[in-house]
Amino acid sequence: MIKAVLFDMDGVLIEAKDWHYEALNRALELFGMEIQRDAHLATFDGLPTRAKLKMLSASRGLPERMHEFLNRLKQKYTLEISYAKCKPVFFHQIALSRLKDEGYRLAVCSNSVRGSVESMMKLSRLEQFLDVMVSNEDVTKPKPDPEMYSKTIEGFNLNPEECLILEDNEHGIRAARASGAHVLEIGTIYDVTYERIREAIDVIEA
Repeated sequence: MIKAVLFDMDGVLIEAKDWHYEALNRALELFGMEIQRDAHLATFDGLPTRAKLKMLSASRGLPERMHEFLNRLKQKYTLEISYAKCKPVFFHQIALSRLKDEGYRLAVCSNSVRGSVESMMKLSRLEQFLDVMVSNEDVTKPKPDPEMYSKTIEGFNLNPEECLILEDNEHGIRAARASGAHVLEIGTIYDVTYERIREAIDVIEA
């Protein structure tokens, strides 16, 4: 029996992929090291900002001493964009509220920093339905390592096979599968409906 549903945030509950791309490029413009959109989606999508900066240092010589400054600046820009663009999505509110009413434990597990997770969940009016919010600052190894999901499942005192994870990108899907939980792959935020989640649970339990 499925007892908990765990959601990735960016690309699953929040359409924030472009927000992260825009925010990081605004910071990287200072060094003339902007990332092309196709490259961001193919290589960087779903990774924490610090991991992206390490990759840029290895491939393009970005000075490592600038990582902390660029990370702080990127997070500042992300918050600015989210406050301008992050709005409640009615069918997400319906989905989480119905699952909550049916007794499922709910969590969001994101490679974003805690400030971004908390602000976006608040702005989208989803925080009231969540039992826990996990960010990349709450784990030693972010996705694609499964630690984030494994830690949340253990915190719920559940086994992986009692949990369903919704993920949308390669790094997140790898993490979700490695945790041992069931995985529902998401194309866009519009795929995250109560009906689709309910159908996935029914198939698993059948």
